[in-house]
Formats: sequence, C-alpha cells, structure tokens
Amino acid sequence: MKKRFLLTPFLVLGLALALAACGGGGSNGGGSSSGGGGGEEDKIASTIETAATSTDPAVCAETQTLQFMEETNSGSGKEAEKECEKQAEAGENQPDSVSVSEVQVDGEKATADVKFNGGSLGGQTLEVALVEESGDWKLDEFSGFANFDPAPLIETLREELEKEASIEPQVTSCIVEGLEELPEEEFEKLVVEQNQQPFVELAEGCE
Repeated sequence: MKKRFLLTPFLVLGLALALAACGGGGSNGGGSSSGGGGGEEDKIASTIETAATSTDPAVCAETQTLQFMEETNSGSGKEAEKECEKQAEAGENQPDSVSVSEVQVDGEKATADVKFNGGSLGGQTLEVALVEESGDWKLDEFSGFANFDPAPLIETLREELEKEASIEPQVTSCIVEGLEELPEEEFEKLVVEQNQQPFVELAEGCE
C-alpha cells in the first residue's frame, strides 16, 4: 500500500483541524453569535471567519499562530506556513460560511465554538482556542468538537478514497465500513489526536 494512500484520508480528517484547510471560498462568513456584541468578541469572530473563508494566503500568518499552522498542516515552521498558504489559495473543501458562538475571553486568551456550514466539515462544531498578539487575535489550538457527527467526515473520506485510482472499490468500502463501526467516542478521539495507527491497521486489513 502506498504511503500516499495512507496519508490522504488523514489530510481529510485532519481538516477537522484546519478550519477548512486554512481558508475557504471567499465568503464573508455566516455571522457570529458571540453573545457579547462588540469589543473583543467581535474581533475574535472576525478573525475566525476570515481564517475559514478567505483565499488570501496572507491570512495564514495574520489569523493563525505558528503552533496552529503546525497542528493543522504537515511540516513545521516555514514549511507549515507555506502549506497553509497553498491550501488557502486553492480553497478546497471550504465551508460556505461559519458561525461563531460561545466566545469566552480571559485576558490575552480566548475560546470559541465554530460551526461549519458546507464544505468537508459541514454540520460540525469545533472548539478552538485563540491568543492575542500585538493587539490581534489569532487561532492557536484546535481543542476538540463541541458536537461531533462522524457521518459527514466518513462521507468526505469515501469521496477522497474514490479519487485514488490505485485503490480498489472494495478496499474503499471495507475502510468506510470499518470506520462506521467504530464507537463515536473512539472515532472522535482518533480525529482530534490525529492518531494514524488505528486507521493504518484498518486499511492494511482491507487489502
């Protein structure tokens, strides 16, 4: 089995971490319901919406810390930043919009929930952490799912696997069925922790 095959699904699932691959399709976002109205809450909502929907490569450094880019992309340092910029410009699997809620600010740190409307994470609500740097809020960490629905992620995974000419249809079906049988809590942990080993074992068993 090619290494590329093993990594492809986790680039999709790891989208769970990338706010739709560091950028999206140029939408102005789905608005926010931060509960506070104005002030830092609005700045945070704007940062998240821009990170999720802009196709300008510059938004990577403007809206995300290096830690976040390394967490949501392959590579580290400048390599992670370049990968983020490349994916932002491509605008693949982007949401139509995002909705920001439950914004909590504690000094120079904050948390928020982000619901994706459309794209590879459509219907999912992610929990993210942000930090303030020189007066600007930046995404710093993917904390988990506020509400986790494995079905859309599995369907996205199926679509990506079907694009791989080297993968037999029965292998794709086997992998998808294996993921569908995973307990929801286990699948969520696999995605959040980006633990490839269980998936690798499942894929190898389907050869």
